[in-house]
Amino acid sequence: MQTETVHVPLDGGRAYDILIGRGLLAGIGPRVAALKARAVAVVSDETVAAEYGEAVTASLAQASMRTALITVPPGEGSKSYAGFAQVCDGLIAHRIERGDLVLALGGGVVGDLAGFAAAALRRGVRFVQAPTTLLAQVDSSVGGKTGINSAFGKNLVGAFHQPSLVVADTASLDTLSSREMRAGYAEVAKYGLIDDPDFFAWCEANLAGIFSGGPAREAAVAACCRAKAGVVVRDEREDGERALLNLGHTFAHALERLTAYESARLVHGEAVAIGLCLAFRFSARLGLCPGQDAGRVANHLALAGLPTTLAQVPGGCGDADQLLDAMRQDKKVRDGALTFILARGIGKSFIAPGIDAGAVREFLAAELG
Repeated sequence: MQTETVHVPLDGGRAYDILIGRGLLAGIGPRVAALKARAVAVVSDETVAAEYGEAVTASLAQASMRTALITVPPGEGSKSYAGFAQVCDGLIAHRIERGDLVLALGGGVVGDLAGFAAAALRRGVRFVQAPTTLLAQVDSSVGGKTGINSAFGKNLVGAFHQPSLVVADTASLDTLSSREMRAGYAEVAKYGLIDDPDFFAWCEANLAGIFSGGPAREAAVAACCRAKAGVVVRDEREDGERALLNLGHTFAHALERLTAYESARLVHGEAVAIGLCLAFRFSARLGLCPGQDAGRVANHLALAGLPTTLAQVPGGCGDADQLLDAMRQDKKVRDGALTFILARGIGKSFIAPGIDAGAVREFLAAELG
C-alpha cells in the first residue's frame, strides 16, 4: 500500500519524516525501532487505546522494544496540570529513560500532552506522533508545539519539542465520528485561507471526497503536512511567519476558554471554524477584505457542517467584554496589545499587531447581536 513521505529538514540532526498512508499503525514497530530505542511508552486516551493500543504495543514488542501503555480520559480536560502529572509519573514509573521514546497515539490533546511530558521528562526524551484524528494529522502532530491549558487560556504552558517521527495512518480516520471529521476539516481549509487560494478552491471541489475517504483524503492530509512543514522549517519558534498558522485561533481559543473546554459544547475544530469566519468578517469590517470572500469562507464551512457564528455555540459564549478579556491571554499579545491574523482576501492572510481593542469589542458586540 502506497505511503507518502513528507520530510521536515530541520537542522542540528532534528530532521524527521511524516509518513502518510493507510494501515501504518499495525506495522509501526519496525519504523520506531529504526530510531534505536530500548523502550517505548505509548500515551493514549482510553477510547483510542481500546481501538488501537493492543495492535500498536504488539507491533512495538515484536520489534524487540519494551513497551508500556499509559492512558488518560478522552477530551480537552486531560490537557491540564493534572493530566500532565499523571503522564509524567506514568513515564517515570515505567522507567522511561533519556534514550527511550514516548509515542503519542491519539488526537491533538494526546499529542500535545504526551509531547510536553516528553519535553519535560529527564529534561528531554524523544517522542513519536501517531495521530489518529484529521485535525492532528494535518496540524497539531507536526511542528513540535506541545503543551497544556491553564484556567487562564489555551496552550499557555508548554514547550517546543520536535517529534522524531510522525506516522499518520489515514485508515484511523474511518472510525472517527462525523463531528470529529468536520472539526478536523476546519484546519484543512485553514491552509488554503492562509496563503494558498488554489488549495482552498481544490477543497471546495473535493469536499465530498475528503469526507468519504479515498485519494482526496490522503491528498488533503499530505498537502497540509507539506504546507506546515515548510512554515516550521522557515520559522520554527514562531518569531514571524509561523504565527499565520493561528488564523482564526485568537477567536477560537477565547471561545474554548469561555466554554470551559467542554467538548460536549465545543471542540477545537468547531471553535476554529467560527474563528476563521470571524477573522474574515472582522477583516471585511475593517475594509481589508472583500465581503464576498468572507461570505465564501462561511458558506464553505457551513457546507462542511461546521458552525460559523457565535450564536451557534451551545450554551452561549459570554458577552463582548468577556470574549475580549479572554483574548488578552492569547500567546500573540505583545506589551498588552492584541495581535490578530487578518486577511486581505482568501489566501492573503497577514499578521496584524496592535489592533484597537475598542474596534474588536464593537465587532464582537455586533456579531452577538
